[in-house]
Amino acid sequence: MQIRLIILSLFTILVIAACDKRSFTSMPETTPVAFKTPAGWPAPVYNFADNPLTEQGIALGKKLFYDGRLSQDGNFPCASCHQQPAAFGTFEHDLSHGFNNSHTLRNAPSLQNLAWMPLFHHDGGITHLDLQPLAPITNPVEMAETIDNVLNKLRSDEQYRSLFKAAFGSEEINTQRMTKALSQFMLTMVSADSRYDKMKRGEVTFTLPESLGYDIFKAKCASCHAEPLFTDFSFRNTGLPVDRVLQDVGRMRITKNPADSLKFKVPTLRNVMKTSYYGHDGRFFDVLNVLNHYSDGVVNGPTTDPLVKNKIPLSNFEKGQLIAFLSTLTDSAFLANKAFAQ
Repeated sequence: MQIRLIILSLFTILVIAACDKRSFTSMPETTPVAFKTPAGWPAPVYNFADNPLTEQGIALGKKLFYDGRLSQDGNFPCASCHQQPAAFGTFEHDLSHGFNNSHTLRNAPSLQNLAWMPLFHHDGGITHLDLQPLAPITNPVEMAETIDNVLNKLRSDEQYRSLFKAAFGSEEINTQRMTKALSQFMLTMVSADSRYDKMKRGEVTFTLPESLGYDIFKAKCASCHAEPLFTDFSFRNTGLPVDRVLQDVGRMRITKNPADSLKFKVPTLRNVMKTSYYGHDGRFFDVLNVLNHYSDGVVNGPTTDPLVKNKIPLSNFEKGQLIAFLSTLTDSAFLANKAFAQ
């Protein structure tokens, strides 16, 4: 009886050890990356507990971001519309270009400080960063591919199988892992080292035009473009008449609520001098055009925001000082960061 108990005990120990070994070897040996919130900024809204940053996951996401195979013809990676010199927006195009010489409905928004963003796209139609890539991949005028086709391309690539194993512990390639890796890379795109930020940290002093422009900004612009992210993430009708060709009614496309007609998400102003064209459909060539709209071009309608329905009085002098301040939001280190480059 005693011998049987000893044998049974040994067998149990061996089974447990084997299970422990399998559990141990299935875990990826990843290198954690801490996400740092800049001083004075609010806490991010992205749940990092569900997708911890690792060097391996970020590297995989970067490769995916620049890989044209995520599109049908191989010519339209994420980076084709989100270009680093434009703070990962569309550089010098009003509407983004897509598959088969198509044009998208809107100007691609910049990708920066996404960990703080609660909703995505100009109309807020995407509710989570991990879901965002699925929309352009499958849109027939953007990347025009299917998720199954993309996954099959990745599965047939030995390097990708190795990268997924390094990031997630096995060679399995699925939708969740692909989008989480993309999120990890995009979450590292934090812009917080502009001249404005250095002024806030006491490292530099604004010039007189920059300082005057900052005062004008706080008095006339900050209600929507709240510091330090320079957006309040709200949806507003800023008095832009609907484009007769595009017929883009904004947030109402998602909610079906007439009260949301012509409302679009307030964009961040960080790196704004580098993200031309402006507006959800890129109708403004430069920042001065935008300021001229607010001072003279607002068209009132049933949903026009109360903050702009009477326009925003701006003299030519004030516009010049505002542009001086907005130029301080350019983060040259972010725009040239090799960690984000292909």
